[in-house]
Amino acid sequence: MATVLLTHTYFLRFDPKQWATGQPYAPLGTLYAAAVMREAGHKVIFADSMFAEGPEHIQPYLDQFQPDYVVLYDDGFNYLTKMCLTNMREAGFEMITAAKDRGATVIVSGSDATDQKEKYLGNGADYIIIGEGEQTLFELLEADPRNMGNMETVAGLAYLKNEQLFRTAARPVMKELDEIPFPAWDMINLDPYREMWMEHAGYFSMNMATTRGCPFKCNWCAKPIYGNRYNSRTPEHVVEELVLLKKYYQFDHIWFCDDIFGLKPGWVKAFSDLVQQNELSFRFKIQARADLLLEEDMIRDLARAGCDVVWMGAESGSQKILDAMDKGTKVEQIYTATRLLKANGIRPAFFIQFGYPGEMKEDIRRTIRMICELLPEEMGISVSYPLPGTPFFERVKDELKQKSNWTDSDELALMFRNTYSAAYYRQLHRYVHRKHRLHMALAAASRLAAHPLNTFGKQLRKACSAFYYAPASWFDHFKLKRLAHPQV
Repeated sequence: MATVLLTHTYFLRFDPKQWATGQPYAPLGTLYAAAVMREAGHKVIFADSMFAEGPEHIQPYLDQFQPDYVVLYDDGFNYLTKMCLTNMREAGFEMITAAKDRGATVIVSGSDATDQKEKYLGNGADYIIIGEGEQTLFELLEADPRNMGNMETVAGLAYLKNEQLFRTAARPVMKELDEIPFPAWDMINLDPYREMWMEHAGYFSMNMATTRGCPFKCNWCAKPIYGNRYNSRTPEHVVEELVLLKKYYQFDHIWFCDDIFGLKPGWVKAFSDLVQQNELSFRFKIQARADLLLEEDMIRDLARAGCDVVWMGAESGSQKILDAMDKGTKVEQIYTATRLLKANGIRPAFFIQFGYPGEMKEDIRRTIRMICELLPEEMGISVSYPLPGTPFFERVKDELKQKSNWTDSDELALMFRNTYSAAYYRQLHRYVHRKHRLHMALAAASRLAAHPLNTFGKQLRKACSAFYYAPASWFDHFKLKRLAHPQV
């Protein structure tokens, strides 16, 4: 059996916005790979990059353990790694160089490596895993590439052969997810995660995945790992893991990091029943679509299980833009789902995307109006970001001359020509956030006037914030008007 050093390329310090937010999640996909490798009998050493100062953090592991293989296995469940940030790519290249200098065979798995195979191989990686990685990694090590085994029989690989890029057959996705061992949580030090969460949020959140993939076909959404297939763990298997995590790590909160939570009919109801039967008490957040939230009694079942926040891919308040995205949802469904969530004590949160090709001022107004009318508790605002493998990317790829990836998750660079300038969208981001906060403050003031003794201090703080956000919002609006000239 081999000695395998497993790490990943996400460095929290290299992503200033996320470092300031202080809500890190462990690299779940990497921990799954560690569990599979350990079960196969390999000696696995885990080097977590999350809080490291830089890529040199793996050098002591390389020197002490002298691994046969160094595997850069990124967390395909986290949207931050799916963004393919150049800060993380360059750190990965440095780790590859350090591993090769010490004679290790380097294997890379992740969204960016899938998109940029030639770059990773050109910087010294020996193999790129394409698609779902655990089974490919297992078979690759069984074939023992150190002894020049027959790599062509291992599905889901890319490597250089006679100085040319060679790809083996595609790897089918795994369907029986309950057969995969639980992530190797015992191999990671969770103390710094807990400490940062407690400092910034006052509670400790962990991440779990109940599914893999997404069957919907939004034309801007990249799916380099799982594609459009959707497979699910059983509710029993998920609750079994929750019981173990609660016993050993005493979490307060769970982020179910699925692209779509509870898509299978009856899944959420069965899950909620099991949570109550096992007397599990915790809060959680999910990602969901407006249309799916309206099916069955999903929202009530989510509330029954302890759901605290639902992040909804609202994207736009303009039906024209939703249709252009191939989103498959209706603006009316966003309104209905949001109001039902609030009625059931669940806080709605919106993902909003500006700058999709063809978006005009009226589409932007509709989106802002939707936000101010529905008042989601939280918002994530971005500009359209073309990633390889998507119809959106194919549409604008000829314009990605100077730059094709963001440096960090808060860059919000507009990398293709659009209706308005990049400066306009940066100012729009600022304006919408402040306008949302202003309307939240005014709503709090109204509640305070109606119920002066109900959570007085909290409501008063929100109401007072209107004195700050009102002039700031008007100032941002003035700057927007100066920038709102369509590009010729």
